[in-house]
Amino acid sequence: MIVSNKASQLWRQIPADIPARLQDVLQRHPKATVFFRADDVAIASIKQNRLLDIFSRFDTPLCAALVPAWMTPRHWDAISRAVQDKHHLFAWHQHGWNHLNHQREGKKQEFGPGAGFEAKKRAILRGRDKLASILGERFLPVFTPPWNRLDTETMQILVEAGFLAISRSRGDKLQSLPGLPDLSVNVDLHTRKEASPQAGWDALLIELDQALASGRAGFMIHHQRMNEAAFVFLEQLLPLLHAQPHLSLVHFGQILDGSPVTTAAAP
Repeated sequence: MIVSNKASQLWRQIPADIPARLQDVLQRHPKATVFFRADDVAIASIKQNRLLDIFSRFDTPLCAALVPAWMTPRHWDAISRAVQDKHHLFAWHQHGWNHLNHQREGKKQEFGPGAGFEAKKRAILRGRDKLASILGERFLPVFTPPWNRLDTETMQILVEAGFLAISRSRGDKLQSLPGLPDLSVNVDLHTRKEASPQAGWDALLIELDQALASGRAGFMIHHQRMNEAAFVFLEQLLPLLHAQPHLSLVHFGQILDGSPVTTAAAP
């Protein structure tokens, strides 16, 4: 595993006024869609199981980014047990290939210019085919690049491979290609770098306010970085979101096919 498990400063403690401040932000905007994307999913762990259980219990959609190289039939069985009969809530999609950095300089990228075209194509197709073989029809061909970065060459490979969308961070300067919408995240719960808890909470609530004002709030989750406070916060946040009739909780599949927003299981 190469993913950091260091919790951000704001998760030292949840201030007593956070539920009220959240409520104020959520009620400020007349209409918006909301989705959650959890990265680095594959290998069963206490934290991963707890995260999947929370979304299952609260009947909340989750876009789960699966690392293909880490995925096995045994790991998929463990994931299926964790979500029980709630698979309809989850958009299981592809998170790179093996989450390794190929850039010698600059920011980390698995699918940037540091990797050659053929190597990137092989990795993408290998990951797609592996997930499809293990998950079957539950696999959704959406691509979340590790570290939220990829180059135009990779996007062209994804279009030709039949992927329906990508998901990066809001504000990426590299424009996506036609036919490959970017379902970007714009609220970061766990990779924050503020120096103090107060600064972290202030910045998080501003991010959420701006995201809802844009019409779509996409939360990014990293379960390895979650501590007890982070899990408690999620259990407070989801009921608050469900209580807002003007907010629609969705996953990638619902966004892409325009299906009615629902958390009910298919008949």
